[in-house]
Amino acid sequence: MADQGKDKQTEILRDFIQVYCRENHGHAKGLCDECKDLLDYAMQRLRECPLDPKPKCKDCPAPCYAPSYRERIRRVMRFSGMYFIKRGRMDWLVEYFLA
Repeated sequence: MADQGKDKQTEILRDFIQVYCRENHGHAKGLCDECKDLLDYAMQRLRECPLDPKPKCKDCPAPCYAPSYRERIRRVMRFSGMYFIKRGRMDWLVEYFLA
């Protein structure tokens, strides 16, 4: 069951970083080096998380992101969340965050 939670978080990370990269760095296909680095780092942190079930990173009692990566992922999540809200994709956000 914990793997399903991590799979869901993996999908969220990929989708949010892809939207951020496309809208801010102009990469319609794939990711720029900076965003690829962030995704790789986030995926590594997710794989190595010892908590079961894994909490949302913002609610984690033992944050594992380095400060620079933590700020970058916050910026991505804030931007992409607003991106989906402004485009009427509340259904998408509800599906990912509340389901």
